[in-house]
Amino acid sequence: MRIGIFGGSFDPIHIGHAIIAQHIISSGAVDRLWLMVSPVNPLKAGKERQVADTDRLRMVEMVTRPMENVETSAFEFTMPRPSYTIDTLNALQAKFPDDEFYLITGADNWELFGKWRNSEEILAKYHLLIYPRLGYKVNIPVELQDRVQLIDAPIIELSSTQIRERLAAGLSVRYHVPDEVLGYIERHNLYQPKELPNHE
Repeated sequence: MRIGIFGGSFDPIHIGHAIIAQHIISSGAVDRLWLMVSPVNPLKAGKERQVADTDRLRMVEMVTRPMENVETSAFEFTMPRPSYTIDTLNALQAKFPDDEFYLITGADNWELFGKWRNSEEILAKYHLLIYPRLGYKVNIPVELQDRVQLIDAPIIELSSTQIRERLAAGLSVRYHVPDEVLGYIERHNLYQPKELPNHE
């Protein structure tokens, strides 16, 4: 079975993630798609406090639950931290030796892919599906075109960072995130507006 791994901190998950996930599974590029919630992104570790792993996992589950052949994975929660993509893929391949894994990443990450830990090993052992991002041109060397593919997904200019910033400023994020996710954020008081410093 071809399994797509769409990883991220999903802090929080938004409609752009959902649209890309639905497009990829509908395209037939993979048989199943796992949205894999990362405990700590090695490139972001220590830079910004994330919402609890369990909260982010629950919000992703809200999005994947009604989607066919798409599910939420907490696999990386069992991995040493910080978790690196190559370690996750190798652990998945060892656990599911009969399946073929496809890593899903954005064009912005593809531009930085050479900086990833063991990027050459990833390219040698696994497939990559790249979704477009505005302002990034995807160049795939001829020798990699049998393993790396650009997916013709819609470009969604929305980020979790923008959503956190809007919430911190007390602004609405309705239609930026699914209604169920918004309700969860509000019920659990996540991403609260930042208090202004007291200069008295």
